[in-house]
Amino acid sequence: MTDSAIGAPDQDHEVDRNDKLVILASSVGTVIEWYDFYLYGSLAAIITVQFFSGVNETTGFIFALMAFAAGFAVRPFGAIVFGRLGDLWGRKNTFLVTMLLMGLSTFVVGVLPPYAAIGIAAPVILVLMRLIQGLALGGEYGGAATYVAEHAPHGKRGFYTSFIQITATVGLLLSLVVILGVRSLVGEEAFADWGWRIPFLVSILLLGVSLWIRLKLSESPAFKRMKAEGKGSKTPLKDSFGKWPNLKLVLIALMGLAAGQAVVWYTGQFYALFFLERVLKVEASLSNVLIAVALLLATPFFVFFGWLSDKIGRKPIILAGCLIAALTYFPLFQGLTAAANPRLAQAAATAPVTVYADPADCNLQFDPIGKTVFNHSCDLAKSYLAKAGVTYTNVAAPAGTVAEVRIGDQATIAGFRGENLPAADFKAQKKEWDAGLGKALAAAGYPAKADSALVNKPMVVGILFLLVLYVTMVYGPIAAALVEMFPTNIRYTSMSLPYHIGNGWFGGFLPTTAFAMVAATGNIYYGLWYPIVVAILTVIVGFLFVKEGKDVDIHA
Repeated sequence: MTDSAIGAPDQDHEVDRNDKLVILASSVGTVIEWYDFYLYGSLAAIITVQFFSGVNETTGFIFALMAFAAGFAVRPFGAIVFGRLGDLWGRKNTFLVTMLLMGLSTFVVGVLPPYAAIGIAAPVILVLMRLIQGLALGGEYGGAATYVAEHAPHGKRGFYTSFIQITATVGLLLSLVVILGVRSLVGEEAFADWGWRIPFLVSILLLGVSLWIRLKLSESPAFKRMKAEGKGSKTPLKDSFGKWPNLKLVLIALMGLAAGQAVVWYTGQFYALFFLERVLKVEASLSNVLIAVALLLATPFFVFFGWLSDKIGRKPIILAGCLIAALTYFPLFQGLTAAANPRLAQAAATAPVTVYADPADCNLQFDPIGKTVFNHSCDLAKSYLAKAGVTYTNVAAPAGTVAEVRIGDQATIAGFRGENLPAADFKAQKKEWDAGLGKALAAAGYPAKADSALVNKPMVVGILFLLVLYVTMVYGPIAAALVEMFPTNIRYTSMSLPYHIGNGWFGGFLPTTAFAMVAATGNIYYGLWYPIVVAILTVIVGFLFVKEGKDVDIHA
């Protein structure tokens, strides 16, 4: 039986009606899942207040990012569970289940009472829903990518699967649009109180539409042929990871493609948003608009680079994207600071801040249970500066020195020892000291937040566009590249795991890791070293070990 006879069209034909349905159904369902998943990331600041109000602000935000990352942590396990089912039961049935789990868990977040109402149960249930979302997404992407690739004609897999690659960005864009729409309708105060729930509740309607479309699909032609010929794997996990020849390919796919792709993806589309809001203090709705415009402008390039990879190969495009990103992240984010908050950039240049303190007086300010009071002089200085988004340099002082905050040549603000003060006295003195430091920073030109009128919006959009363009280079061809590395009988399982370890662990933990690196060093750009190192590692491994697969016959 020929490929065309079972649904794989001839490479010289345009996309026929059935192929359009395959791409549409796979893409729409995956858009909805990414929408559900990224609502949480986009609303991390509000979720911090709603569900982690029992801890201090810095710890709460790190916890919120950790809960966001929890969904990524379990994605490889979802890839294993649903990848196995996909190779045993079929692609279509498996990603129907994953979509249902995703939609329902998102809806539950929309009706979940806050910490103030049910205490510790609120963050526990929230994290549980995130884990279910992560498991579902771990099974969804591999199914959709495999399903579309197995329908694609030879020579057009990059083009066909690039529409799946758009879905993550479109899902993020959709979440931002819905959030902006609700914000504008109900107002900022109401949105922070209850309006943030609406985008989560809307997902149940989107789930219904997506299920209806996907139920119209039939199984993939490659899977049907494999079953008809009795060539299916009865033990896809063992065949994928228990045999060195295939396990070696999984490791190469992870370190030579997926890891670098993941950190470039999350730097361009998520860390950039966190950087604008949390570090540069750009107003949240304006940050969302700027990101949304950049995404709209760059999204067509997913398809372009997918199409181009059919001509020149997946490997050179993906590795070039990783390399260019690694070489340009520092100047781009420095440019983002100058364009989005010029007063902050000017103040940092003319009145650099130094924390002069005894290293023994400085603690890691992460308190899981919210009971620790950080009252050492160094902790007080660093906590205030981190909260204000002010970059600073650490200078070691002799043992026993009370910490000082030096603002250029203009002011030196001496700290105070709070560890032996009664609670009421400490609170009063800290309030007075915070006010004095804030006044000194303001006098040196440091703004409390970015002035929206001074934001160079075209420049910001241009920089964000470049960051997302790198994303399109590494992400547009990745599905085709991974599908082509593995045989049909274990393809769903084998391609899903490296993709989701890369995107779930290397990428998903990027915002948390980078934010923690910034908080630990005081340098607002220090977190960029994480994606830079991983991207360069991928360039090296990919160049040496990844074989080009654009001409591979995946139906063989």
